[in-house]
Amino acid sequence: MAAARRLKRVVAAQPGFLPVKSSTNPEDLFSSRRKRVNKNKKKNWNKHSDVQDVEEFLDDVRLQQRTTGGLLSEKSDDSLFFLDVGHQKKTTQKAEEPEEGKKRKRKASRPLRIDLILQHDSLVPPPKDVLAHQQPNAKKLRRIAQKAEQLAAKGVVSRSQKRLLNRRPVDKTAKKAATEANNNPDRGYYDLWGQQSKDAADPWYLQQTGKKLVKRPEKLNEKPSVLPAVEVIAPGGSYNPDFFSHQALLLEAHEVEVKKQKEEQKIEKQLAVNEEDIATEETVFQEQVEGLVEEEEEKDPNEEGDDVPVGAISLAAKKTERQRKKERADKIKEQRRQANRQQTDRRQQLFQLRSIKASIKQVEQKTKERQKQRKANQEAQKAQPRRLGKLKFQAQDLEVQLSDELAGSLRQLKPEGSVLKDRFKSLQKRNLIEPRERAKFKRKHKLKYVEKRAFREIT
Repeated sequence: MAAARRLKRVVAAQPGFLPVKSSTNPEDLFSSRRKRVNKNKKKNWNKHSDVQDVEEFLDDVRLQQRTTGGLLSEKSDDSLFFLDVGHQKKTTQKAEEPEEGKKRKRKASRPLRIDLILQHDSLVPPPKDVLAHQQPNAKKLRRIAQKAEQLAAKGVVSRSQKRLLNRRPVDKTAKKAATEANNNPDRGYYDLWGQQSKDAADPWYLQQTGKKLVKRPEKLNEKPSVLPAVEVIAPGGSYNPDFFSHQALLLEAHEVEVKKQKEEQKIEKQLAVNEEDIATEETVFQEQVEGLVEEEEEKDPNEEGDDVPVGAISLAAKKTERQRKKERADKIKEQRRQANRQQTDRRQQLFQLRSIKASIKQVEQKTKERQKQRKANQEAQKAQPRRLGKLKFQAQDLEVQLSDELAGSLRQLKPEGSVLKDRFKSLQKRNLIEPRERAKFKRKHKLKYVEKRAFREIT
């Protein structure tokens, strides 16, 4: 505070300083005396410190900087004063022009009042943005540039420069073909749905710019099923079929129904109760009496009278040294016998080369047959629906009419089946969607029955 007041006194004491505000009197700066207050404590600093004169001085300086761009004492006389000589009369008058060629002069366009209000009226220059002139890692970049200059002076080429030099040169002389007008009748026809032309750009450029397309796997080009989208019905399903074709379709439907009936009978047979397992009065009585009558077991007179303790551990007799040597010799003798047997078998195989070759051929033939069968099964499996979910695919019922139901003409034909259900089953059969069943409605809360008042009065 003392330094600011001292600066104010020094500036105000100069003969060239001109205060703008009339409230500021330089003489008061010297006549005012400070109060003698104890300022040893911090709470008295702001309480008894008079800084009004310093704030007025600083406000006066800021006002001069905003209006004139600096202190008035530092301005020249030419910038502050001008010579007033009055309005100069026009000595020369323009010749009167004919009314026909005279044009109405427009007033000079002036800015709007709102634009003038929004303009920046302060003459103080904006502060310099130091961060705008700073560069991140400037010291590191400067060191790298200096090192590159030293290497270039020695004739050493960096790795990045080598890559640029090794790149394929671009033919700049080749000009792009001028685009033809849309209304040109000789212009080539562009097929919107045709196959797109391959991009002949530089593969290195496509890879670096990320425009190179990912190679599509061959697995995605395979169809999930070889079945056609729309299957043609058998000839016997037409409105006026041939007799034999209609009978063949009836036989196929009959076989399907017989198969379903056999499966139902199989389930009933498994769940049926065996008559032998049904309890009778005799078996019920035996179960009730069981455990009540004790039967005495007759003792065998030939049994020994000595009681053997239950759970006794029988200790094996210790082998003698002679027995151990005999076991060791028998073991070695058995190993030699097996080795001689294997050697004899190998010798005998030399005389069995023909039979061995024949057996090898048979094995190879069986292997090829199994491979063919496996491939045939795989091809047949492609035409069958796979297990995609927890439910198994159920084929749609055959739409067939009996002989007495056949119509003689299209007018008398009755529609059967549903197109929507047929398409839905086709998607399931071609492994495009999983088999599903309709969601069952499950009531969360029980129904509550309440009798109305009118019905209660009647009853």
